[in-house]
Amino acid sequence: MNVIVLVSGNGSNLQALIDAEKAGRLDSRIAAVVSDRAGVFALERAKKAGVPALVEEPDRRLPPEERRRELSGRIMDIAGDYGAGLIVLAGFLSILRGEILDRYSGRIINLHPSLLPKYGGEGMYGEKVHRAVLAAGESESGCTVHMVDGGTDTGPVLLQRKVPVLGGDTPETLAERIHREEHTAIVDAVIMMERRHNGKNKE
Repeated sequence: MNVIVLVSGNGSNLQALIDAEKAGRLDSRIAAVVSDRAGVFALERAKKAGVPALVEEPDRRLPPEERRRELSGRIMDIAGDYGAGLIVLAGFLSILRGEILDRYSGRIINLHPSLLPKYGGEGMYGEKVHRAVLAAGESESGCTVHMVDGGTDTGPVLLQRKVPVLGGDTPETLAERIHREEHTAIVDAVIMMERRHNGKNKE
């Protein structure tokens, strides 16, 4: 199964997938990496691994909802060009809208740095999530891999990994603990999707 990975930043979760593929843990092949921002380190990780690294930035001249649909349309075309069976959002900050959600229904997954449905939705990403968790006095947090639907962080949950919130935690220390879980969660989720894909092909 060909996979395209969507990124916006450092790409440590992308690296976890690249390493898993190299180690033979994945049956899938990372066919392309697409970033909605130029110059991010995730693109360097892709190039080093010999994976096509593409930049598709949102068109800021368009109104927000139209901008999302237009970018999603470009990503859908790329997914088609690379024969993608699965689209993985690994720290991707743009929100997908429009036809891509129908065409790839059940084949788009997203990694989110909280235990959804808590601390999800528009504007909840990265450090903002960890700050909110700490401000609420939560005793645990973690990460969630879920299917992508027409909402934001609202699709069915595939898996979650939990970590304790410790007394002296800062957003940075909590993020670091969750990152370690994300790296295994994203790989496990792709393996789950491979099994679903293979099961459907056998029917």
